Amino acid sequence: MAEAAIEEPGEVLIVTGMSGAGRSTAADALEDLDWYVVDNLPPQMLKPLLELTGLVGEALPRVAVVVDVRGRDLFTGLPDAARALRDARRQVRVLFLDASDEVLVRRFEAVRRPHPLQEDGTILDGIRRERQRLALVRESADDIVDTSTYNIHQLATRIVDLFSAAGAAKHTLTIQSFGFKYGLPPDADLVADMRFLPNPYWDEALRPFTGESDEVREYVLEQEGAGEFLESYARALVPVLEGYQRENKRHSVLAVGCTGGKHRSVVMANELAARLAAVPGVAVRVKHRDLGRE
Repeated sequence: MAEAAIEEPGEVLIVTGMSGAGRSTAADALEDLDWYVVDNLPPQMLKPLLELTGLVGEALPRVAVVVDVRGRDLFTGLPDAARALRDARRQVRVLFLDASDEVLVRRFEAVRRPHPLQEDGTILDGIRRERQRLALVRESADDIVDTSTYNIHQLATRIVDLFSAAGAAKHTLTIQSFGFKYGLPPDADLVADMRFLPNPYWDEALRPFTGESDEVREYVLEQEGAGEFLESYARALVPVLEGYQRENKRHSVLAVGCTGGKHRSVVMANELAARLAAVPGVAVRVKHRDLGRE
């Protein structure tokens, strides 16, 4: 009897990162997106798994594998395994979930569980050991998501943004408006500061409106330098987005800020999105992080 032909499986996603940063939440969200998820797999089993999924062809078009320090000494093989997969496959992607030490400590204390590398020390000792082991993996990851400010629902939404089917797009650009007084978005790749424009907040007639209104949009775009900035900055971003595609960087975040994230940044984020949507191979999404906070 002839052996079944092995077909190339589709996308492969390696999910890794710091313990407590949300790997389980990410895995659940991926399953909801119809990814086939395998948890706590030793890196050495990645190749056999992909060969097995190849036997079923299109039945498993997208496979996500959670790999982390629970694999103990076997985890050290992840960089070599990922490198070998990149050499053999073009659709391998690595997602690294991270969070600040302070947030990770609080999360472990909340569930009253020790860190997997804590040994006889403190939770913070375990976190520091894990950071050392993961340094090379984080450096080579395709997507890094800092979950310090996310709850489980916000993280699930971010995973959907990153890994839902994006058609023929090779790169997804999220343009996110924000208010500097609420802090920089931790996962921003690029930051644009709109505080060089007059603030509509000081116009009492415009203060109640947001950057989504025609009144505020017209006011912002009429200011000196606004149109020049939009055209020049959008043009400068084109080679960046093209370079991201050549380097197989699948997602980036452009954070556009003003003081409160209500007026100028909202207008300019929308306007940049309209211009960058025409870049070949790029899908553009817009989010307004701080709209409605004041």
